[in-house]
Amino acid sequence: MEFGLHIADFTWKTGPAQLGPALAGLVRETEAAGIQRITVMDHFWQLPGIGPENHEMLEAYATLGFIAAHTEKALLHTLVTGVIYRHPSLLAKQISTLNVLSGGRVGLGIGAAWNEQESRGLGFEFPPVAQRFRELEETLQICLQMWSDSEEPYEGAIWQLERTLNSPQNLSKPYLMIGGGGEQKTLKLVARYADACNLSAMGDLEVPAHKLQVLRGHCETVGRDYAEIEKTAMIVVEPSSTADAVATHVAALAELGFTATYVFSRGLDEPSRAVALIADVAARVS
Repeated sequence: MEFGLHIADFTWKTGPAQLGPALAGLVRETEAAGIQRITVMDHFWQLPGIGPENHEMLEAYATLGFIAAHTEKALLHTLVTGVIYRHPSLLAKQISTLNVLSGGRVGLGIGAAWNEQESRGLGFEFPPVAQRFRELEETLQICLQMWSDSEEPYEGAIWQLERTLNSPQNLSKPYLMIGGGGEQKTLKLVARYADACNLSAMGDLEVPAHKLQVLRGHCETVGRDYAEIEKTAMIVVEPSSTADAVATHVAALAELGFTATYVFSRGLDEPSRAVALIADVAARVS
């Protein structure tokens, strides 16, 4: 089992003026603890259930660039980008730029977006769900074409690109994750395009177990080897979380076929506590 630190909360004891040095120290500490992945949310306001909307939130790709400069080994990506926030060719270029500058460590996590209140507040168009999923599939196609040797035009129903030139090209094939557990659309796109899925696993494991079976069915339909897709889970730790309880939960995820667990914290204003807990859990389930 690999572990990722998912940074979902920037409201720390050090305060907003010290976010730069605090974040740099946190990600260096994360790598030193043996945690293999570091991710950030792609949101502009804090999310309900984690904190008030006006709590600190950093823009994802500027933050990934900063994290890349302060790390050496960890896989970095968003968990996950909202497809409506950026034009697909810009997003593809952002990923390949960070991939080159990080030595091949940056990938793409993406989903259909969901936070209508945040989008309306900041003036992002928030199309109906069917439109967002059409945008998601075309974005996946555009990214994959721009990350290939092809410079041919792209002709989609939504976007048309006259030349998909992308230079410099990625140093490594970007890790491509699609987040979410929608059975009719999201997991079908995972089967067709992605290297990995990401499923919420914060409660009863019957739900993610069922989602994996749905994914298996979609893979059979499109002729994809189910084993090729990495199964990743998202869990939360809180001040009351213990290493024993988290390790038991993660061991159960491994039994279902999950090979990576991303962990975010809620209610911890000292993020190093989450790093220590993850490292403890990793030692117990290795």
